[in-house]
Amino acid sequence: MAALNEAQAKEFHEQFKVTYTAFVGICAASHLLVLAWQPWF
Repeated sequence: MAALNEAQAKEFHEQFKVTYTAFVGICAASHLLVLAWQPWF
């Protein structure tokens, strides 16, 4: 198994940050929509 060099690791990390931020944003939006639709408290 080949390890990533530093440039590849930085490139992967930049893309990971974008993808993770989008994922968290979609999760937060869906939670807010469900909360507005049917509050669970």
